[in-house]
Amino acid sequence: MSNLTNPDPSASAPAFIPLEANPELMSSLLHKLGLSPALQIHDVYSISEPEMLAFIPRPALALLLVFPVSAIYESARMAEDAGVSEYSGKGEDEPVVWWKQTIRNACGLMGLLHAVSNGPAKNFIEKGSTLSDLLAKSIPLAPAERSALLEKTSALATAHREAASQGQTVAPDAQDDVDLHYVTFVKTEDGTLWELDGRRKGPIARGKLGPEEDVLSEKALLWGPLKFLERGGGDMRFSCVALAGSLD
Repeated sequence: MSNLTNPDPSASAPAFIPLEANPELMSSLLHKLGLSPALQIHDVYSISEPEMLAFIPRPALALLLVFPVSAIYESARMAEDAGVSEYSGKGEDEPVVWWKQTIRNACGLMGLLHAVSNGPAKNFIEKGSTLSDLLAKSIPLAPAERSALLEKTSALATAHREAASQGQTVAPDAQDDVDLHYVTFVKTEDGTLWELDGRRKGPIARGKLGPEEDVLSEKALLWGPLKFLERGGGDMRFSCVALAGSLD
């Protein structure tokens, strides 16, 4: 199969235990890797009822959506990616830091890495930490070399395994085929809303947000997660979490 038809890592690729969309577990993982306790992951109870967003500190720096990889979604993805070249960006002038997913069932970790490595969140990564070291080594590398670096970073694999094993539900096996996937939305300093997904050909700019808008603003939700829900076909296995200031 071509990469366009099936962009998933091969059956022989390294595999992680799928990560549950559990804010406490995700926050613990990020803090262990080196994110400041000033930020944490929050449940997003609804993206269609504005009053439900009032529980989340603003601005929200990233939104992670878990969604079912349906035939309708795959058709839309292939149509959009068909005329797009494989991303080759690297270096300090890159608009966002993006990783191609080459580890099976690691989309939750990829989503978290994309959330904390872009926009204002990256300023909350503590110096000398696993995240700080990973980011410093990744930025000069082309996508293939970045992915190889993730595969070789044992501290990342260990922290992920510990977190994934502590979820509230029974964790699937690392080798299981899972049809739920994570995508991350971030707003960079120039106002661009980015869709970051390691299954795509690269980062996708969805539009410009205003100075007072964040990833939970009406415009960002319309350009981002609500598009996924429109293609849901009645499947209700959607959930969201957001990266924002800590409540503690």
